[in-house]
Amino acid sequence: MIIYLGHGAAGSAATMRPYIEGLEHRGLLATAVSLPKRKAEAVVQIYRDQVVDLDRSLIGGHSFGGRVASLLAAESTPAGLVLLSYPLHRPGVPDVEVRSAHFSRIACPVLLLSGESDPFARLDLLREAVGRLSHAELVTYPRLGHGLLSIVDVVVDRIAQFVSALKPTTAATSGQQAGEVTF
Repeated sequence: MIIYLGHGAAGSAATMRPYIEGLEHRGLLATAVSLPKRKAEAVVQIYRDQVVDLDRSLIGGHSFGGRVASLLAAESTPAGLVLLSYPLHRPGVPDVEVRSAHFSRIACPVLLLSGESDPFARLDLLREAVGRLSHAELVTYPRLGHGLLSIVDVVVDRIAQFVSALKPTTAATSGQQAGEVTF
């Protein structure tokens, strides 16, 4: 299984290096997806074109990259989806547009990792949105905002656990309900 991670809107494929190297250090194949800075819906195919074998791959990313990956997962089912600091809404306007309408179409297992003080994902709204996913786990980190690089080893360890659990049980666990863990 290859893990593909897209970067945030303010970043580039190079900004995903700590995650990619951390996953590789744990014996996992990982690569960064390069995305142009456009509306997420407009770059789904660009993400897809960089994934060799979608149904046997784990896709995801940080913020914008995760949003694009989630839109792709709603269209075609990957082995799994990892969302780092998912941008559920624009900062300061959580009630204007919540970006989770497509969550009910995502059939694969999903791991969401989020700071509890993320201005892009008010925690109560994020918990509600995660409830629309058929098989998801939300892991939150107190005192963290939109970036998770300060705890990259913890994040990469959690992704590695997710991948390990996916390998033997992906088909068997697809009906499991959403769960939540707080660190």
